[in-house]
Amino acid sequence: MDSKKILVGWASRDITPDKPTTLVGQFNTRISEFVKDPVTATALALEAAGGDQAIIVSLDAVWIKDDIRDACRKRLSELIPDFDPLKLLISVTHTHTAPSQASSFFTYPELDDPDIMKPAEYSALLTAKLIEICVEAWKNRKSGAIAWGYGQAVVGFNRRTTYFDGSARMYGSANVPEFSHIEGYEDQSADMLFTYNDKHELTGMIINLACPSQVTEGASFVSADFWHETREEIRGRHGRGLFILPQCSAAGDLSPHMPGGHLLHRREQIRMFKLKGLLESESADANQFNLAQRKAIAYRIAAAVDEVLPLASSDIRDTVPFEHAVSTLQLPRRKITDDEAEFCSGQMRHHQEELTRCDQDPKSAAYSGNYTKAGYFAFAVKRYNEQASNPVLPMESHVIRLGDVAFATNRFELYLDFGIRIKARSKAVQTFVIQLAGEGSYLPTQRAIEAKSYGAGAPDNLVGPEGGQVLVEEQLKTINGLFSE
Repeated sequence: MDSKKILVGWASRDITPDKPTTLVGQFNTRISEFVKDPVTATALALEAAGGDQAIIVSLDAVWIKDDIRDACRKRLSELIPDFDPLKLLISVTHTHTAPSQASSFFTYPELDDPDIMKPAEYSALLTAKLIEICVEAWKNRKSGAIAWGYGQAVVGFNRRTTYFDGSARMYGSANVPEFSHIEGYEDQSADMLFTYNDKHELTGMIINLACPSQVTEGASFVSADFWHETREEIRGRHGRGLFILPQCSAAGDLSPHMPGGHLLHRREQIRMFKLKGLLESESADANQFNLAQRKAIAYRIAAAVDEVLPLASSDIRDTVPFEHAVSTLQLPRRKITDDEAEFCSGQMRHHQEELTRCDQDPKSAAYSGNYTKAGYFAFAVKRYNEQASNPVLPMESHVIRLGDVAFATNRFELYLDFGIRIKARSKAVQTFVIQLAGEGSYLPTQRAIEAKSYGAGAPDNLVGPEGGQVLVEEQLKTINGLFSE
């Protein structure tokens, strides 16, 4: 594949709502009480001279709805007609303290309060902001250069605790005699791509990590989670004007919390956080501990950048191969068994009955939790009833070759094993797997399904291990085709 000169353009926007909003990421409704730090969206526009193009967007959100992406594409076709709107890809960091977007399978009760921003209202605001940054990034395209590098930063841990009876539990306790082991692997890779202007001055970077941004996942404030502290730390070291575009690699069974019900190594961490000045006291509460953990993660990621950036900057490329392939994969849906359907029906009825017994305030944890869970199980029953006539799930897939780097997207909270399979067999020097380029749903391994627990149950999975392997094989076929010479 021929190398070409690359045009590079960046843009970013604050996408924080200007009034309280519902937050997404837990079953019960949470109303934002304040803004701890802004949620942002960042866009990188790339175009090869006489060749391919892409606009890569990342935002602080739990997922991105397809209809928001499609609305952006429609408007971009009008505003920047020289850009192919199908070459727009959007992914998220999976922070659990971002405003709610409307969802097809995770619905909260409607709130009749004009002072609280509704999901549909925020979706409209978000769509407008995303269109703005895409247009701005595209118009900011200038002759540039790129470099890439690999480092490591300890951020994500497997969160599925396994017991001697073969069962598993997300965030299950390890401090019990029944504890056997942590279920799966961890990937501490920090894949980075750096952009420069024509004078080889650093302008921005992509950082790809196998970990969702959810340290303070149950809080009632708006926040980008650890990516806020990370952006601040890196900019403090390398320039306030830097654009930083985070990506979450395959990490459906990972989180930034230590495994074993948050208990493993907790005492050691608390002591070290105090010695680092991140905690005032070793008797700190959970909120103080989590905020300290966010800063500690930021230091680790920034340290990885400090290690990799000088090395990558010694090999800046002014011309590179660039190709962007977009396809629709037909993934077999996870089949829901009769027993699973019966269980989901029972849970649906249980939560519907609980709705009639609890406080009828839709803002209350009891009402909103039962409402959301009733809908969650009802959606699984609906899928069971339709699965014979609707056996596949179409999934948009982006595969990009940029120099020696490959990017490959999926819409899921993809369990790590699938991402490792792609990375292990990819012909690219570095492979950036990007999950949650869509509305999510877990895609688990077979061992997770057998061990059960949240994240591997019938309501949690639109696609199962069989479909996950189809995704792996199809994306590898495309990646390796782009690196065939």
